[in-house]
Amino acid sequence: MPILSVDGGEIYYEQSGEGYPVLLFAPGFLSSRIERWHSNPSRPGIDQDWSDPIPVLTPHFSVVRLDVRNAGRSRAAIGSDYGWSSYTADHLALLQHLDIQRCHVMGGCIGVSFALALEKARPGTVSAQVLQNPIGLSEINRLTVDAEIAHWASGLLGRPDVDQKLLDEAGKRMFATDFIFSVSCDDAARGNVPTLLMPGDDKMHPASVSADIARLTNAEVLAPWKGPDYRDAASLRARDFLLEHTPEQRP
Repeated sequence: MPILSVDGGEIYYEQSGEGYPVLLFAPGFLSSRIERWHSNPSRPGIDQDWSDPIPVLTPHFSVVRLDVRNAGRSRAAIGSDYGWSSYTADHLALLQHLDIQRCHVMGGCIGVSFALALEKARPGTVSAQVLQNPIGLSEINRLTVDAEIAHWASGLLGRPDVDQKLLDEAGKRMFATDFIFSVSCDDAARGNVPTLLMPGDDKMHPASVSADIARLTNAEVLAPWKGPDYRDAASLRARDFLLEHTPEQRP
């Protein structure tokens, strides 16, 4: 089982295919894990709005995906400084472990926040990005965001190494800001990364936040993209977009 040791824990990841690397950040809020690309345990028997990108991308790329810290098969300590930078440090460590200097990124839901934080932390890391269904703060969804934080925290409270006070503080700290929480609007505008955006349209994935991302990144916007009538075509467009922006490989 591929496991990366990180400060205070370990990260489970998978890699398949050959070629230019693509790093995937799955949906699922802070429970983001590989399986959420193709199933949602809280909605058994209900089809996802999106197609699993892994089988679509693997014939063309080296596809890397992971369970983020404290989700799925990954575990890490929750200390007084736990936050977005903790996750980004894991992601940079994984790229270093796999000897990846530069890659494409695709993120769904909270994966958009992880993707933009990665480029902010190490500019030039992301060569192109597909941002699907971004989370973010709007004028009407504070209670919805807080409910997601509480749900995530409730799943960790049974662990003997988790201090509830530190856990509560981490959730409040990570989602105290606006926009997509992990970076500011100014950070997103500085990125200058070729971007394909599949916009959100509900309380947790506000249309207003997607509109800001489209404006700030000069993204190509793909809509509609959700549901059985559109999801397969959207997945193929994501593949083609990444192929179009793949740097030439020098021998």
